[in-house]
Amino acid sequence: MKKLLLGATALTLCAGFSTAAQAEFTLNILHINDFHSRFGPITGSDSNCDPETDAAGECFGGIARLATAIESKRAELEGQNVVLVDAGDQFQGSLFYTQYRSEIISEFANKLGIDVMAVGNHEFDDGPEELAKFIDAIEFPIISGNTNITNEPLLAGKFEGTHVLEIGGEKIGFVSALAEDTDETSSPGENVEFEDTITSLRTQVNALTAAGVNKIIALTHVGYTVDLEIAANVPGIDVIVGGHSHTLLSNTDEAAAGPYPTLVNNPDGVEVPVVTAGAYAKYLGDLVVTWDDEGNVISAEGAPILIDASVEPDAEYAERLAELEAPLQDLMAEVIGTTTEPLEGSREVCRVEECTMGNLLADAILDRVADQGADIAFQNGGGIRASIDAGDITMGEILTVLPFSNTLATVDISGADVIEALENGVSDIENGAGRFAQVAGLKYAYTLANPAGQRVSDVMVRGEGDEWVPIDEEATYTIVTNNYVRGGGDGYGTFAEGDNPYDFGPPLEQVVADYIAKLGGEYTPYLDGRITIK
Repeated sequence: MKKLLLGATALTLCAGFSTAAQAEFTLNILHINDFHSRFGPITGSDSNCDPETDAAGECFGGIARLATAIESKRAELEGQNVVLVDAGDQFQGSLFYTQYRSEIISEFANKLGIDVMAVGNHEFDDGPEELAKFIDAIEFPIISGNTNITNEPLLAGKFEGTHVLEIGGEKIGFVSALAEDTDETSSPGENVEFEDTITSLRTQVNALTAAGVNKIIALTHVGYTVDLEIAANVPGIDVIVGGHSHTLLSNTDEAAAGPYPTLVNNPDGVEVPVVTAGAYAKYLGDLVVTWDDEGNVISAEGAPILIDASVEPDAEYAERLAELEAPLQDLMAEVIGTTTEPLEGSREVCRVEECTMGNLLADAILDRVADQGADIAFQNGGGIRASIDAGDITMGEILTVLPFSNTLATVDISGADVIEALENGVSDIENGAGRFAQVAGLKYAYTLANPAGQRVSDVMVRGEGDEWVPIDEEATYTIVTNNYVRGGGDGYGTFAEGDNPYDFGPPLEQVVADYIAKLGGEYTPYLDGRITIK
């Protein structure tokens, strides 16, 4: 009776002002993105963490620590409104995916208790078939509002564009969008179409609003810069939780791309909070949002939680992971050589400038087919998925760097087409696009201040006696790359249209291992100025 009397008194005191405070609704949004099957812990440079380094407290993430972090927050917030969302790209990125595909992802995602997930572009890496298997196995909704699957028999009807959850007596609407170039960056097949992001989201928001939903979260997989555009151009979205660009937002980390949350004015002049949480479960996003009774966000604050060695791994998850890891140990532990210095493979470097990992990969694939007349090697920055620390190089590490099961591929194109391909590579640097070209047998410069399509200059190729000469736009050059890029992936349509295509070479990880062996088993990373930024 005492609590009821106190409540009645409080209502009476507030009656002369406003009852809005009594109708406020607060939601704790826990979020991850771009996990990429990194079930084991990672080093500070995102490479695989060996047990000794992990025991020394120098590693991050991993599914067992992520589980602990999530359950700790849920326990801390007991009795409050909590939702766990995933902004996509669970597929691809480790030997666990190579071995188990979506089976391992659905098992752990169900166990984590994800409430809703956005489709990421890499969810299409093994075609509609594997995504369909995943959807059949998960116990939560997966959404993608601008992905038209109507004409794909394997996926039609398997996911919606939006979803509504009832939390704490309130309807929370989720809208979604996937990067429009997914047909270039993955393998969705000819029957899946990707519609305009902004137009689709406006339609989704209008539909939810018409249904009486006034709290709307956009769960996207389009990248941070596009998320900012969405916030500025789509009224009705209250919060954006994003992925795809692996962007870290933070108010304390100097390496962050922006504040957490980043606030953007929408067309109505309302500030929209945008958050994203890096990648590989190194962080757990933690945003607390409060709406008033009319559905207006009145506060949004939080911070990404660093999942470092202070987070105790969940024993049950760790035990299950060990079971799944056992068949992979022999392959992962095979030492194929050593590197005298760290090999830089981070997206922040390899998608912007020459990087040592890019040079190793490009040199290796060019060397493999040099005796077949290959002149130039292209390695897309997006195909480089990790760095490798100094010391022994294991096959497991190489497979983490190159997780896509790509094979060597060649094609003949003109010098003019080479320049066009380079322009494609630097056309979307602002968004950290994976199309950036790491090269061998070629030098080029680019000017970021110039508009896309007019950025590349000083393109040089090896001439007689290894002398560097300007590329001949009329001449024909044999390009070596991976089968994904050769087929037009990452926007390289010039390769798809080239002459004498051949995609059935050895797997890239074996090419790299053989190249290091050819060098005597020891590799020294280097930069030689083959890519210049003006």
